[in-house]
Amino acid sequence: MQIDYELITNRKTFEERNGVKLAYTLNPIGTSFFIRSKPLLFEQGIRDQDIAIIPFDRTKAFFGVGGNSMFSFDIFAASFYLASRYEEYLPHKKDHYNRFDADQSLAFHADFLHQPVINIWVNKFVDALKEVYPDFSVPKRDYQFITTIDIDNAYAYKEKGFVRMMMGYAKSLFTLDFKGMKDRTRTLMGFQKDPYDTFDYQEVFVKEKGLTFIYFFLLGDYGINDKNIPVSSHKFQSLIKSVSDHSKIGIHPSFASNASFQQLEKEVGRLSKTINREVTCSRQHFLKLNLPETYRNLIELDITDDYTMGYASNYGFRAGLCTPFCFYDLDLEVETNLKVNPFAIMEGTLKYYMEIGPEHAMAHYRRLIDEVKMVNGNFISLWHNDSLNDQNQWAGWRAVFEEMIEYGKV
Repeated sequence: MQIDYELITNRKTFEERNGVKLAYTLNPIGTSFFIRSKPLLFEQGIRDQDIAIIPFDRTKAFFGVGGNSMFSFDIFAASFYLASRYEEYLPHKKDHYNRFDADQSLAFHADFLHQPVINIWVNKFVDALKEVYPDFSVPKRDYQFITTIDIDNAYAYKEKGFVRMMMGYAKSLFTLDFKGMKDRTRTLMGFQKDPYDTFDYQEVFVKEKGLTFIYFFLLGDYGINDKNIPVSSHKFQSLIKSVSDHSKIGIHPSFASNASFQQLEKEVGRLSKTINREVTCSRQHFLKLNLPETYRNLIELDITDDYTMGYASNYGFRAGLCTPFCFYDLDLEVETNLKVNPFAIMEGTLKYYMEIGPEHAMAHYRRLIDEVKMVNGNFISLWHNDSLNDQNQWAGWRAVFEEMIEYGKV
């Protein structure tokens, strides 16, 4: 809500205060706005919560309260449960990449994953407060449209080194992919542009349309899940520097770095050395987020903003928010300075997980953009440089990208 507040635990002091007052207790206090509290925020430790879904306005809620509470549910407990990712600390089944999957979440099972429910709740809460305190107001937020690009593999053929080049030819020969062999050869000889090199195309949207793009570069060591260009490549380094001239860039910590703080530190150092300044932004490769360890490691390396909060297998709002918030370490019971920036949708989610083609994709982007606009939040989308080449398996997706921009931009 972006307002100043004071927490008062002494009843007499509370009663003597003037102005807007909210009693978050089991029983009302005077004529102040009253919300009957649930136990969650007064507990220590982590345990299974008794959750029952209730209808609320145009969405749903939980932790309902009865009696003379002026709000139908405990908005503070419910918001904390979602934003802290409480459920991710509880026992759950992980996916094949050892991630907390969308289908394990309360939002998925209650069918409100596609809505930024906390933002919706807060708007209705402000309206309810104004009924009691007509002069109460909160600062107005402005809707923001942010496009993020993950650079898992900057080039399809170029800058791979001799061994990987020969392995690429061998794979094409084994699979009888003669077109791939021809494209590789023509690219390496300079007769055609590398199919993953869509960076000039993206730059037009930044420089001519004034849009906000944020780039995340994978600088890990080569491995089964980390296959970007070697960081020693001068052309790759030049690309990173060129992109950093017009857009904000961050680290894309490798899959391997999730199991090694030293590897993460090395990758952040590589990017910092390349751009000659501190690295403050990140998004995990494969969206591999293990709480609280992943965020603790980022904090240790002075990362201030992370953009991993979202799912690979489904779109929507993992933490129930479409606005930035500070990570709360549930194990240590402390709010940190790491700002979590939730994204709403990844193009690969539609194509690979939900098997939705480009001809039907835009309906899903509109659905999410409309939700974010209604609460003046941040619509953050996730794309990859290779998905914008409009070739082969990504044919037709460039048109989706452009239509998303036209529909969603401010």
